[in-house]
Amino acid sequence: MTATDHAVELTHVAARAAGDKLAHQIVAFDVSDQLAITDVFVIASAPSDRQVKAVVDEVQAKLREAGAKPLRREGERQGRWVLLDYGEIVVHVQHEEEREFYALERLWRDCPLIELPVDVDGGAR
Repeated sequence: MTATDHAVELTHVAARAAGDKLAHQIVAFDVSDQLAITDVFVIASAPSDRQVKAVVDEVQAKLREAGAKPLRREGERQGRWVLLDYGEIVVHVQHEEEREFYALERLWRDCPLIELPVDVDGGAR
């Protein structure tokens, strides 16, 4: 099984929104073969708690405009690792220290990467 077209569309919206707020290392994994509960994990990081919150706010706003509503949000108060669950996609916005420590990419490295639009900067800054 692969991620649905709708999940990929939402992934692109989330990735662009994160990039607009200068998130770093934006990646998306198709986890649909590994997990029955979601199709895609989007992972992005930011260098400060304040910027993590700004990225989260923008992702939520853009996904809301796209008609998506979060099923669950976790970690907003601390601003170190915020999880936004939209059913088809789950967005992880992490402080750079948490990203390095928890290394989600290592856990999901066997899953295929979803190609992000060329206007999304997925590189390190």
